[in-house]
Amino acid sequence: MTGHLIVISGLPGVGKTSVAEVFAVNTGAVHLSIDPIEESILACGLPAGRQVGVAGYETVRAMAEQNLRLGHDVVVDAVNDGEEARQIRRTAAARTGAFLEFVHLMISDVPEHRRRLSGRDRGLAHVSEPTWSDVQRRRADYAVWSDEVLEFDTAAQAADEIADSLTERLSAR
Repeated sequence: MTGHLIVISGLPGVGKTSVAEVFAVNTGAVHLSIDPIEESILACGLPAGRQVGVAGYETVRAMAEQNLRLGHDVVVDAVNDGEEARQIRRTAAARTGAFLEFVHLMISDVPEHRRRLSGRDRGLAHVSEPTWSDVQRRRADYAVWSDEVLEFDTAAQAADEIADSLTERLSAR
């Protein structure tokens, strides 16, 4: 028995983890977040400034597949700004027969997006907090979606409203 794989994507600071956490609490889904995974890989003694890259995404893929095979719904939050990362999610869904739903969060209020990033401290020792310049660079390189994707503006809707919309959508399937 397999479940749903919900992939919440978007630039740093748009609210991916907040939406994923609310969704997981409300539905009982397994929540996998890329930043704590990267944090744990880097904490194993890799040199400072080392990029984990695809290793973190593949680790999340393996964990998602394991939980999907057990029949659990899985919600993943990660930037997913490139085709390689998105293909990893497609692979997990194909291997398990899970229904895949890509969700893209954005924020139309630029000053609010900058505010959310300023002074942000998620308590991660090895994964640095992105700067506004980092976000701008990622925005410029963000790959166009080739998949059907649900898009939400976190300036217009709160995390719980978006999570409720996702729950309703999955319930209708």
